[in-house]
Amino acid sequence: MPPACWGLPEMKPFVAPLDDILFTMTHVAGATALEHFDADLTGEIAGHFAAFAEAEIAPLDEPGDQQGCRLENGRVRMPDGFAALYASYADQGWPGLTVPEAYGGQGLDGTMLAITSEIFTGANHALQMVTGLVPGAVRTLLHFGTDEQKARHIPPLASGETLATMCLTEAGAGSDLSRVRCKAERAGDGWAITGEKIFISGGDQDMSDRILHLVLARTSADGIKGLSLFVCPCTRADGTRNAVTVTRIEEKMGLHASPTCQLAFDEAEAELIGAEGQGLKAMFTMMNHARIDVALQGAAHAARAHDVARAYAAERVQGRGPDGAPVTLDAHADIRRMLDEIDALALGARAIAYLASVALESGANPGLVEFLTPVAKYHGTEAGIRAADLGMQVLGGYGYLREYRLEQTYRDARITAIYEGANGIHARALATRLLSSPAAEAFDAFVATEAATHPEIAECYVLWTRARATVAGAEDPTPLADDFMRLTAETLLRCLWVRMEAAATCHPEPDRIRRVARRARARGSAFAQAYAALIA
Repeated sequence: MPPACWGLPEMKPFVAPLDDILFTMTHVAGATALEHFDADLTGEIAGHFAAFAEAEIAPLDEPGDQQGCRLENGRVRMPDGFAALYASYADQGWPGLTVPEAYGGQGLDGTMLAITSEIFTGANHALQMVTGLVPGAVRTLLHFGTDEQKARHIPPLASGETLATMCLTEAGAGSDLSRVRCKAERAGDGWAITGEKIFISGGDQDMSDRILHLVLARTSADGIKGLSLFVCPCTRADGTRNAVTVTRIEEKMGLHASPTCQLAFDEAEAELIGAEGQGLKAMFTMMNHARIDVALQGAAHAARAHDVARAYAAERVQGRGPDGAPVTLDAHADIRRMLDEIDALALGARAIAYLASVALESGANPGLVEFLTPVAKYHGTEAGIRAADLGMQVLGGYGYLREYRLEQTYRDARITAIYEGANGIHARALATRLLSSPAAEAFDAFVATEAATHPEIAECYVLWTRARATVAGAEDPTPLADDFMRLTAETLLRCLWVRMEAAATCHPEPDRIRRVARRARARGSAFAQAYAALIA
């Protein structure tokens, strides 16, 4: 840090944006409509996790980024302090937050998980990456595992004894899973997996006693219909290491404390989960949860960028006001513009992700969940990257240095638009498969209901319905996909800004919420018209 005598603001420690989080979940995303949602309990648990994140998780973010992970004798070593931190995390029961009580968890709902996940990412994205696949693995086992598999695998996931990975990608099979070559063959009462997987987050680590790999492998040559899902423990029943080897750790732009591994399976012992040939159906249970989680990663980075930039701009003296007296950065119109845009990116990304989480938890409208998920993933991740970039600009030259750590925010956020399905793939899916499905009707009905009593929403809704007809009628809709995705996000945001402004008095900073919502609606109106014009 530069000497204090230079008069520069100090680095802003991580503080969880609890007021924004609870306001959005309760008054914007509609969680109060859920049968088991308890706002007071949610606030209490969120407060406990925020305190833990601020005191223990966040302080290891910067040293973890600087030290990174290393491969020693075929095993991954996490940065100093991470094993002890994870032990504290597990001892407090956080891994089992949403695991059913029958399997040793606390049985809370997905809205609580969304809140803690966002806070975790804001404090330490790299560590959240290693721990964050457990809820999806549990959900997959609950839906597709046998009773015996559930009883054997879920309690260790709930206790923190076991962490999970998701093994899909191969060197020749990224988004095109029909090209998966990793194979599984019957071996006695079980299966043996042979092949390689790449880009496996937390493929190995020295924090949990065990790792449960969920592996997509080929059981027949019949394209995607020949893919099945397996659980492949890192250790066999007799306690010996399974035939799963880490061949390398990828050297990445960001997330240095999250080991992204290449794994080799050499007739590794595994168990089939669900029916043979139904691997994608089972895996997407895990992936859909992961995509909403990635949307929240974007929101978390945007919120962190706003917190740092706002604090810095409020203290850094730069230039003079109309009266000639020195002023802080936030007295300048261009800085205020950027700060409000960053704030809007965080608030909007969170609102979409929480809306999707509430819809998923409700279970009453699966079509809406299916439509919202790619929109949340696309918009949330783009928002996180844009906010980090703007935050660096607010700090000027100091934003480009390590001292204020927005450069790490940018590096860590950048991957979110790529993994769990590149954003272009989600835009294409929205403009093709989803637009001709009941999911589009569910979204249309949602917006129509909101627009019925709000003219400012109705204006955007008309643009969206016209664009929808154009895209649906195009011989090849893919060139229109990105603009249609952006128009869809703006249409959804219009609904959510109206909700925020109406509920602003429920937030400790009502004037801020109104100002940001109004500015975002005005900008969004111009963008929506531009996207619609590009599609017409």
